[in-house]
Amino acid sequence: MFDELERINARPEPFEFYTASDLWTDEHTSKQMLSFHLNEQIDVSSRNTEFINRSVEWIASHFNVGAGTKIADFGCGPGLYATRLAHRQADVTAIDFSQRSIQYAQQVATAEGLSIHYENQDYLEFETDDRFGLILMIMCDFCALSPTQRKKMLSKFYTMLEPGGSVLLDVYSLTAFDQREEAATYEANLLNGFWSPNKYYGFLNTFKYESEKVVLDKYTIVEASRTRIVYNWLQYFSPEALEREFAECGFAVEKLYSDVAGSTFDSESKEFAVVARKLQEGN
Repeated sequence: MFDELERINARPEPFEFYTASDLWTDEHTSKQMLSFHLNEQIDVSSRNTEFINRSVEWIASHFNVGAGTKIADFGCGPGLYATRLAHRQADVTAIDFSQRSIQYAQQVATAEGLSIHYENQDYLEFETDDRFGLILMIMCDFCALSPTQRKKMLSKFYTMLEPGGSVLLDVYSLTAFDQREEAATYEANLLNGFWSPNKYYGFLNTFKYESEKVVLDKYTIVEASRTRIVYNWLQYFSPEALEREFAECGFAVEKLYSDVAGSTFDSESKEFAVVARKLQEGN
């Protein structure tokens, strides 16, 4: 028992393990995540409906979205942005790990007569010959990726963008990092049964990595038939650090905002959004 508790409370190296599939492809947790996506009042898997509507209004205006605008939505979930942008005549490709979310999104598109190209796969592995004017990665998905994965994503974005195309994504700020604290929690059916339909015991260890500005929520879920660990990594950014990552992959950051609805940038905000433009060689 002591050795097991030692393993449960062990601190891994930053981004040492990657378990996204355990969250997004598991039958039970993917169902839970979809229910969070579709709850119009909360900001969990997706933001609330009022915010999404404001965000789409701003995106459509800022990027002049209309007929022929080619958009790729990475981490699209159940298509909350893709559906709204397709209603504005955009040509949308949307990618997500969760088969359950993609199936729901496709059903909505069919019911509403929308032609949206949905891809059910890990967006780290997504490839296409299409080229886009705008790439979205919303709800701080970028923060869940390791430095190597982020570089891979930005290089992929660069390849997939048309000349002069843009990326819009949001991240957690250092203000949010400062508000996180290390903790260890144990509870029967942790998170009200989120992790399994069966009885389980859940351990949540939160670790902060000060020099890397990373936080890990490490969930150890003990059921009668299995024990599993899910690692939820989050990178927190200063504007300067994010701009460096974009610059290294051929982008120029055009402007910062406090969110993906175009709110004026506030250095004390817990999140911020960036619009970055693809540079051509020699620019």
